[in-house]
Amino acid sequence: MSKYQKVIDWLNKCIDEESLKPGDKIPSENVLCEQFGLSRQTIRHAISKLSEDGLLESRRGSGTYVSDQHAEDGNKSVVAVVTTYVDDYIFPSTIRGIESTLSAKGYSMQLSFTNNTTGREQEILTDLLERDDVAGVIMEPVKSALPNPNMELYRKLQDKGMKILFLNSFYPELPFPHVSINDEECAYRAVKALVEAGHKSIGCVLKLDDGQGRERYRGYLRAMNECGLSFTYDHVNWIDTIDIKDGKRALSRVKERLSGCTAVFCYNDLVAGMLMQMLIDSGMKLPRDMSVIGMDDSDMAKIGIGGITISSIPHPKARLGEKAAQNMIRLIHSTGNFTNATYEFAENVILRGSVTAVK
Repeated sequence: MSKYQKVIDWLNKCIDEESLKPGDKIPSENVLCEQFGLSRQTIRHAISKLSEDGLLESRRGSGTYVSDQHAEDGNKSVVAVVTTYVDDYIFPSTIRGIESTLSAKGYSMQLSFTNNTTGREQEILTDLLERDDVAGVIMEPVKSALPNPNMELYRKLQDKGMKILFLNSFYPELPFPHVSINDEECAYRAVKALVEAGHKSIGCVLKLDDGQGRERYRGYLRAMNECGLSFTYDHVNWIDTIDIKDGKRALSRVKERLSGCTAVFCYNDLVAGMLMQMLIDSGMKLPRDMSVIGMDDSDMAKIGIGGITISSIPHPKARLGEKAAQNMIRLIHSTGNFTNATYEFAENVILRGSVTAVK
């Protein structure tokens, strides 16, 4: 990390946590030099970057203040928010977090859903290209692990000057920032928790068509390699959006491929719950015969399957929405390249009844 980035991160945190509010004067250059042990030139560079991002404004002869970043008078006060679904257990809280943060700054939210299809995504993007009242788009990608036919529409929106921020995942072909869980790190922590419970043969069930599945697979591999555990692709199971809709029937072959495993990391709590029910129906005793861990810490994880609560990693639903909205507002007000718009949450494992220690 560059020296000035430490100052930027600290000031960003103060603004996010509202210990520095709009209109507040930030500490003087002398105070910041002493606080961070840095030169005046480095401090000025950090302040200049945050001013380009629209977070700070300098007043001649007075000092530097936190900008208000309120929606400007005019016709560009709409932020389009596009998610895949609305009935998922994550999205209502995330959308509320986005809406409350946007409205506090005078922006209105227009909500649309793609139903996780590229056809509907194309319709929405085409409509946005024809509008002049939209300042930015917070977009959840559609099946982000697969090639997508709508890349050119995104580039046209960028050429039009519209700010774009991805939610929950991202398209690797595009240079836009994203706000999401750090899927690789969270998966790594989940698998490490299983290793610390004594498990050595660990499988996984991951989602093939979403970028989150790709990143969670990276975390699974990193944990297995770091812990010196043998890895076989026979224990890796891939499912897609249609499989999840089909329910536990789609997991019929997973039990066979997990043969020899004592634990399994699942893409999310829904998949973990379906797998647990399928294993229980087949006569297995959980967690004695198989420990299971998911992600999202949904209501299902807390209620459990067959009386067994599910170990999981929380999804920062509302906080993720608030952060996405904050960073979108900063993108809108940035006069340069807002380099800190990407943010990833790293959450810790909550162990429950679905994981048991082995000797």
